[in-house]
Amino acid sequence: MLGGAGLLLAAAPAQAAEVAYKTECIPPSISGLPPVEGTTKVEITAPAEAKVGDEVEVVWKTTQAASNNPDVLDLDKDTVKPTGTVKVGGAQTADLAVEGTRSNPPIKKNSPMVLSDMKGKIKLTAPGEVTLTPDKYNINVSKPISTDTKCSPKEAVKPGATIKVTDAGGATTGGLPTGLPTGLPTGLPTGLPTGLPTGSASSTPTGAPSSGSDTGGSGGGKSDFTGKEVQIPYKCKTPIGDKSATSPVQIDAKKDGGNYGLTVQFKKSVMDSPADIPADSVKPSMEVKLGGADKGTVHVEGPTNKEPIKSGEPINIPDLTGTYKPGADGKSTLSPGVLTVKALGTTTTCTPSKTEVSLEIDTAAQPGGAAGGSGSAGGSAGGADTSGGLAETGSSNDGILRALGLVAGTVILLGGAVFTFLPKRRARLR
Repeated sequence: MLGGAGLLLAAAPAQAAEVAYKTECIPPSISGLPPVEGTTKVEITAPAEAKVGDEVEVVWKTTQAASNNPDVLDLDKDTVKPTGTVKVGGAQTADLAVEGTRSNPPIKKNSPMVLSDMKGKIKLTAPGEVTLTPDKYNINVSKPISTDTKCSPKEAVKPGATIKVTDAGGATTGGLPTGLPTGLPTGLPTGLPTGLPTGSASSTPTGAPSSGSDTGGSGGGKSDFTGKEVQIPYKCKTPIGDKSATSPVQIDAKKDGGNYGLTVQFKKSVMDSPADIPADSVKPSMEVKLGGADKGTVHVEGPTNKEPIKSGEPINIPDLTGTYKPGADGKSTLSPGVLTVKALGTTTTCTPSKTEVSLEIDTAAQPGGAAGGSGSAGGSAGGADTSGGLAETGSSNDGILRALGLVAGTVILLGGAVFTFLPKRRARLR
């Protein structure tokens, strides 16, 4: 029966007929995927009859999506949430927002999308026939990062339901059957960028090779040594293929007794994040290569991002720090080496196709020093545990990295890091 004015109508729903229409869906820019065109099939359910003043519930049920979930990433249970707009026409006009719940079964790659029913309520204000027509809609996927696919009709859409509205107390005419369009197009692309592009906030002019400037006096006191900025071409191995990019890097040192605190800066390479990046999800590290009198490597690392980074906000690699304990007497050189970026459960490793000396310093061998060592034998990192709580990449994670690494436009993946060269403000991973 019909509820009173201002109350949610609980009458029997009008019959819902399936409505189909051509739709274009725009995947998130980070996916690198082109727009998808397909047929959406929807059923809209609403009361067949009602009175002015009644508040009625409208239900949008997607019976067929226009495309499958792309061959990028399996979607976990309860990660997909649809929202949409129903055009209200006839006796009254409005845009009715409808919203579904984040409830879905696991959705495999290349399998049909499954979307929850979307619901909304509208108060009827005028007598006559009120039509309900499905319009644009959005699909949000919450993992591994939040992304949206936006879909809109590409042709005129027929009403999915009609409500016959009478004045309060007046006779109610037979309700209009409601053919219902519906289906949701698009598989959800998405993913996260990964990683860390780069640039350190401080900028040191490119100097001569690198004996650095000694500002701390002589003897065993502390001294600051500034390296020169060098251009390092990196070749990166990722689950989505080989990537390459050149990045400016500078190595500085501060002497403390017989040891040196190292700071590695990535400079001038800034990007706008193509998607929201959760806090504590990205961690960079490097093996600084030793040469000259000394041999081996020194492990340096940076912190994870302590705060989330919003989509469109510039990000850059933080300074990487570690301790160098010399293993030989003489002039020793330090050059950028292998870069590793761990992000959202994946690991990408980038190796210089060639490297260049950024800093040269006079060293005296220390017990347990680096000479001839490999891996992290040359020093201990000044940061936290390099694992950062992020697992190494295995075959099971390939899909995640692939999803995160699919970035459109003039973007280069470097060590799980995406670079676009934009002279904007920087938001450090802090």
